Formats: sequence, C-alpha cells, structure tokens
Amino acid sequence: MANGRQATAKRMKMAERSKQQMEMHFSGFHSAFLWHRKTNDGFTTVPRTLPIIMQAVDMQSKGQPAGHTLFCLWARSPDNPVIVIENPVTFAAEAGFFGERAVDTWRKRMKKLRELFMVQTKSGPSGEFHYILLVNPNAALEWMRDRGLVQDGIYARFVDRLMEVGAYGEIEAVHDAWAAQKAVDDAAAADATASATAKLVVAAA
Repeated sequence: MANGRQATAKRMKMAERSKQQMEMHFSGFHSAFLWHRKTNDGFTTVPRTLPIIMQAVDMQSKGQPAGHTLFCLWARSPDNPVIVIENPVTFAAEAGFFGERAVDTWRKRMKKLRELFMVQTKSGPSGEFHYILLVNPNAALEWMRDRGLVQDGIYARFVDRLMEVGAYGEIEAVHDAWAAQKAVDDAAAADATASATAKLVVAAA
C-alpha cells in the first residue's frame, strides 16, 4: 500500500509540475490543439512502458517487426483486455500493411506476438485472430526475459521505467504467480508419485 500511495503522490506532483511548465512555456496556446483525456474523445489507456516493450518485440522479430502491430492493438483496446476483430483488413491497414498480402502479413505479425506471449487468441468468424486477449505487456516482457528473449540493456531500461512509474510490483506479482503454480504442480507430482507407489505395493502384495 505504501508503494501505491507513493506512486499516486508522484503522479500528482508530476501533473502539477506539468501544469506549471505549460503556463510558463506555452501560455496562450489554444486548447483546440491540445489533447486531454478528460475532455477529448477517442482515447484508451496504454502502459507507459509500451515503447520499450515494442523495441523488445521488434528485436525478436527482425525482418518482420511486430512492435507497431502490438501498438495498434492497444490503440484499439476498449480499456479492457479483449478485442474482437471483425475485419482483419482494417487492423492490417492500421499496422501499415497494404496490397493483396496485407492480411497475410498482419497475421504473421500476430503469430509472433502470440509466440512472445503478448497476446492470446481464439478463432471466430473472421478467422484465427477473431478474439484477442491483450496480456499485460509488463508481465509478458518478464515472461520473455525468463526465456532469454530480452537483452540486458533493454531489460535494464524496462525495469528503470517500471520503477519510475511505480509499476515494479507487477513484476513481483508475476513471480508470485509462478511460485504459486510451481507449488500446485509439485503437489500434483507428489500425489501422482504416492498413488503410483501405493498401486505397486498393492500389486506386490
């Protein structure tokens, strides 16, 4: 809870500082040319670490960089984890793919995102990628790191940014989830071994 309060206080301090800088350096700039999520329509929420995560994704998809495709999914997010893709052509175009093979190219990028645990998918009327579950990219990057898919330099910048925005607890939550799953798996394995041993004892008798 203390970390949460500190992060909130830091955000408030940053917001106040930004307001002061606006008044000092850009006073009089017409509000019609400014974006503010509380007054402008057509917004979603994205993790502040996303630019670094996009770089990590691109480094694992050289020749077919998928980072921008990931961003386009987040830009379409309705502020909840599930996206329904009715028309893949639209998503392909937003990701920058045109022509006869646009959708095929987009699907290849989507497969890479799935391989990197950035998304989970279910097929539907529009094909293999009709239902998309957006995985928390901070957690997904930790998954990639655990499998040796993130270089030291970019991971260090990622962790620094997480701490800066007060989100390092998300990484701790991932490790807690892994530990809990391991405990369940170990218990199941122990039960299976005990059951097999009991059957052998009965058979021997």
